Amino acid sequence: MQLEVISHVETVTRPNPILFAHGAWHGAWCWENFLPYFAERGYASYAVSLRGHGASEGRNGIRWHSASRGYVADLAQVARTLDKPPILVGHSMGGYVVQKYLETHSAAAGILLATIPVSGIFNFVMRYASRHPSKFLKSLLLLNPWHMVETPALTHEAFFSPKVTAEENFRHFERLQSESFRMVLETMFLNLPRPEKVKTPVQVLAAENDNVFSIDEQQSTARAYGAEAEIFPDMAHDMMLAPDWRQVADRILDWLQSRGL
Repeated sequence: MQLEVISHVETVTRPNPILFAHGAWHGAWCWENFLPYFAERGYASYAVSLRGHGASEGRNGIRWHSASRGYVADLAQVARTLDKPPILVGHSMGGYVVQKYLETHSAAAGILLATIPVSGIFNFVMRYASRHPSKFLKSLLLLNPWHMVETPALTHEAFFSPKVTAEENFRHFERLQSESFRMVLETMFLNLPRPEKVKTPVQVLAAENDNVFSIDEQQSTARAYGAEAEIFPDMAHDMMLAPDWRQVADRILDWLQSRGL
């Protein structure tokens, strides 16, 4: 599989590289803040566009791409090219991909940002359907989750806080794209995460004003991995693109360095 990988490597002083996995409708571009920030602090940093995303192969068949198999295989493909086992950072759907990867692979650490919870996305889908019944029905009938975020207003509501300007929101909106309908089915009930199979240490970071996944869902996910969710106030779902994204990055750095990573 031909995959887009965006890298940022400066003077490497940390023992393990970092591999970033994006969420639904996004691509490797969403790590534009984190890649140079972590590289400047000694981490070889890489972000992959999962199959069908960004400049990666497979855009035409994205509707039926499997997150639990195909997206996990993409993460494994990139991880194999790295000198040492990577630190995996996954946002939202990317957090699900990291969780499924860790069920069968080892890594230096796993970090989940506003992740799909261990209970799956069923509760999110029901909340969304109550807020936007016509968009939900359109997505369901056309087997195309794109319609859930198909306008700048829907994107702003789902991903960003009021601190994000309309201009900045639109800049990100223009880079969004279609997503796998099979992924929706898998993360609702067909193939949920199995934390009991994961031996890698996991950090869970969540946003107080996340309109996608609730704090309760994030806390339950953290407990499943023997961790405690850290909640960032006044922050929305796209934590890595928020105006205060450095707070998130610095907390990751603190946690990694406390573990000798």
